[in-house]
Amino acid sequence: MPSCCFLIGLGVAPRPPPAALGLLLRRRMASNRAFQLRLNPLTGDSEWLVVDEEEEAPSHHRQLLVATSYLDMLNDTARNRAYRHAIDATVTDPTSRVLDIGAGTGLLSMMAARALAAAGGGEGRGSVSACEAYLPMAKLTRRVFRANGMENKIKVFLKRSDELRVGVELDSRADILVSEILDSELLGEGLIPTLQHAHDMLLVKNPKTVPYRATTYGVLVESTFLWKMHDLHSNEANTEDGVWLTPDGTQNILSVKLQQHAMQCDALADEIRLLSEPFKVFEFDFWKRPDSHRETKIEIKATADGHAHAIISWWVLQLDSAGSIFYSTAPRWVRQSSGVDLPQCANGMKDWCDHWKQCVWFIQGTGAPAMKDQILALRASHDQTIISYQLNMNDEISSRSPKSDHLTLLPERIALYGDKAWRSALIGAVRNAMSGRSSPTCIVADDSVLLAVIVSSLLPSSKVITMFPGLRDKGFNYLRAVADANKFSMDRIEVIGKKASSLTMNDLKDEKVKAIGPIFLISFNFKIHIIVFMINE
Repeated sequence: MPSCCFLIGLGVAPRPPPAALGLLLRRRMASNRAFQLRLNPLTGDSEWLVVDEEEEAPSHHRQLLVATSYLDMLNDTARNRAYRHAIDATVTDPTSRVLDIGAGTGLLSMMAARALAAAGGGEGRGSVSACEAYLPMAKLTRRVFRANGMENKIKVFLKRSDELRVGVELDSRADILVSEILDSELLGEGLIPTLQHAHDMLLVKNPKTVPYRATTYGVLVESTFLWKMHDLHSNEANTEDGVWLTPDGTQNILSVKLQQHAMQCDALADEIRLLSEPFKVFEFDFWKRPDSHRETKIEIKATADGHAHAIISWWVLQLDSAGSIFYSTAPRWVRQSSGVDLPQCANGMKDWCDHWKQCVWFIQGTGAPAMKDQILALRASHDQTIISYQLNMNDEISSRSPKSDHLTLLPERIALYGDKAWRSALIGAVRNAMSGRSSPTCIVADDSVLLAVIVSSLLPSSKVITMFPGLRDKGFNYLRAVADANKFSMDRIEVIGKKASSLTMNDLKDEKVKAIGPIFLISFNFKIHIIVFMINE
C-alpha cells in the first residue's frame, strides 16, 4: 500500500507592517457580523474572515493586539509628543466638535478631550467623538476611557467612519479632525477614501486637522542586498541544485509583487549606495478633500555612477497648520548623508520604532544604469491606496497584464527561494524523508511553490497534492509552465485550492492516513519550515 506524506512549508514572517493595522480593518455585514482582513505571508494576498461581534474577543484576538504595532506605537514617545503639541495648538475653542477617526486605544481622543477642557477653563462645552471599527480594540478603548475617567467625555462608536451620519451618531459636523490612519506607504489604510467621505459628510467646510499635511519623499539607491529580493533568476542560477523556479526563457514567470514593500531600511546603511538626493513626490493635505488619482513627473539628477535597483521612500507629517511640529519616517542615513533641507522633526534622531517603516519599490526588469549628473525621468502616480513609480518612463513591464502562469510573491520569499543554503537544506530534508518509500502520495499544505517543485522533481513517480489555498489555478498553471525544466509530469499533480485545515478524507480519495509520524523542524535565516509525515499502515 502506498504511503502518504503531508508537507507544510511555513515561513515565519517578521512583525507585521503598519498595514498589520490594515490586517485589522474590517467591514460590517450586519448588526452582529463583521469582516476581518488577514494576510497570506507567502503570497502577500489577503482574505476576509467572518467575526461575530457579539462574542467576547477570543484569546487569539487579544494576542493579536499585543503582537501588532499598537504597543510599539504607544511607546513611540516622539510621535505621542508631536501629536500632543499639535492637538493642544489646534483645539483652542472650548465649543469645538472633535472627531477622531480610527481611534485605536483612544490616546488622541483623550488628548483632544483634555485640550478641550483646558480651553474652557476645565469645562469644555464642545464634544469629542471617536470611531473604531475593530471590535476587540473598540472594547479596549472603552476600558481605557473608564480607567482615565473619560467615559462620559468621549463618545465611542464601533463603526467605520463612513458609517457615521450627522443627525444620528453625530449631533453636527465636526470642526476638528484628529486621525492616525497611516501605514508605511501612507495610503494603505484607506487614508484617501476616509478623508473624502469625512469632508463630504462629517466635517465643516475648511476644518482644522491634526495632522495638517503629509509629504512623501524618495531616493534612488543601488543595493545588491535588496536586488536579491527581486532577481530570483540570477540567484537560482548559482544554486546548482537542479531545481528551477524560473527556468531559462521564463524569467518573468515569478517575480516580486509590483508594489511598495515596507522594510526597516535604517539597518541597510551599509548595504546601499545613494544615487540621488531625496526628492519630493506627493503632498496630501488633510484639511481639504484629496483627489483619488494623481500623477507627477520628477527629474532626478544622479549623484554617482551606478545601477539603480530600487526607490526607498518615506513620509513626513506636518502636524500643525503653523508648520512648527513635524514627524518623519525617514531612515537615519538620509538625514546624515543628504544636503537637502528636510523639515526638522520632533523626533530628531528618532528612537527605534517598528510600527512605521520605509518602503522599497524595485525597479522593474534589470534595473536602470545611472551616470553622475545624468537626469533621470521618474513618473509617480497614486490611486486611493498605493503609490507607484516608473523610472525613465519606459517601464513596460508594469503596464502589462499578467499571464495566467505568472506569480508574484513578497520580496522576502523571493530572497529565500534563491538562497543556496536554504534550498540545499530543504532538498536534503525532503530526500531523507522520502528515503525508502515507494510511490508516496505527498501533500504540500500551503502556497509554497518551492516545496511543490522540489517534491515533484525529486519524486517523479509520486502523486503530489498541492493545497495552494491562495494560488489555486494560478499555482497549477505555474507548475505546468516549469514542469519540463524540472522533469516532472503534471499527470501526477493535483491542486485542491483549499486550506490544510479544511482537508478531508474525500480530498485524499483512496489514500487513508492511519498515523502521524515524526516531525522535522528546519530553521535558517529566521525562517522555519515544518514537515509532517503521515504514513499508512
